[in-house]
Order: sequence, then structure tokens, then C-alpha cells
Amino acid sequence: MTMLELKQEVSRLSPRGRRELNAYMIRLRHQTPEWRKELTRRMKAMDAGKKTTQKELEAMIARG
Repeated sequence: MTMLELKQEVSRLSPRGRRELNAYMIRLRHQTPEWRKELTRRMKAMDAGKKTTQKELEAMIARG
């Protein structure tokens, strides 16, 4: 199956099907060694006291 065919199939999915596919893709990403390394880095930073305030989070979301 080509990427174009895959995209066409995804475009035919129901909204629920797309949400399920999105959740599956996120799970796949979270299983990679790179993601686990990044998660470990973030957890260590939080343990060291580096946290994000609600105001900082809202600013990050607003920037997109």
C-alpha cells in the first residue's frame, strides 16, 4: 500500500475510527527508545525542581 492509498483510507474513516487510529499512533511513538529517553530526561528535570507553571503552559499552547 502506498502512502497515498493509506491517506485515502484514513480519510474514509469515521471520526471515531480516526480517534482510534490517532491513539494507536501515539502509543507506537511512546514505545520508541527515543521517546523513552526523552521521558526519562523530562522526569529527571521535574525531580530536580524544573516544572512548568499553568501560566507558562497556557503561553506555550497559545503559541501553537
